[in-house]
Amino acid sequence: MNKIMRPHEKLDVWQAGVDLSIETYNATKKFPKEETFGLVSQMRRAAVSIPANIAEGASRQSKKEFIKFLYIARGSLSELETHAAIVKKLGYLDETCYTNAIIKTNNIGKMLTGLIKALKAVSGK
Repeated sequence: MNKIMRPHEKLDVWQAGVDLSIETYNATKKFPKEETFGLVSQMRRAAVSIPANIAEGASRQSKKEFIKFLYIARGSLSELETHAAIVKKLGYLDETCYTNAIIKTNNIGKMLTGLIKALKAVSGK
């Protein structure tokens, strides 16, 4: 059975976002139980929002709408970076895990910015 790829699945930035979401889930499993409904929930929701908004935008009818959702994904990325900084200061993330997360969020941010610029160039805005 051949799987039909959806437009967003072809995007490296979407796949990177999915991978970051999984890594976020795994990292937050080790957080204190009292953070389950606090930082754990916030971080997971922000992480999942990144590829979800890329996918939703890719399915829209216009480049302008796609760009709008890419900006939302970028906002979620910034939110996740902020949460990572907070949990590092709280001692829930070690330096290596934090550094790896920031490297990945920086790369995804660059990919989002590049895609936004490319879409703007195509749409002439």
